[in-house]
Amino acid sequence: MINCIFVGLGGFVGSVCRYLIGLIPFQPDNGFPVKTLAINIIGSFLIGLIAALAAKFPNIDPRLLLMLKVGICGGFTTFSTFAYESLDLFKSGSIIVALSYVILSVVLSISAAFAAQLIVR
Repeated sequence: MINCIFVGLGGFVGSVCRYLIGLIPFQPDNGFPVKTLAINIIGSFLIGLIAALAAKFPNIDPRLLLMLKVGICGGFTTFSTFAYESLDLFKSGSIIVALSYVILSVVLSISAAFAAQLIVR
């Protein structure tokens, strides 16, 4: 049960941070979801960094790792919003914007996680 509390606390922090970024008054004219893309890239970098640090320093408390990885990163990043926004762009006929968003999201998020792990090594 204590693990659930740690995850929940982290989820609260991550979700609130995501919400606050969503309040930033910026939306490109072409509808490209810049804020969601940025959130997912930042979250991918953070989880890559946390995982690399955990591997380098194996004495880190497992509950802290749960709070950081599952709670904060899980609450902060948003695959469901990514999927919904992608579908919405496709349905509205913005095929190029939608494909750009999907490709950039996947490539940049994986690259961010990889870059974070390289930094720690």
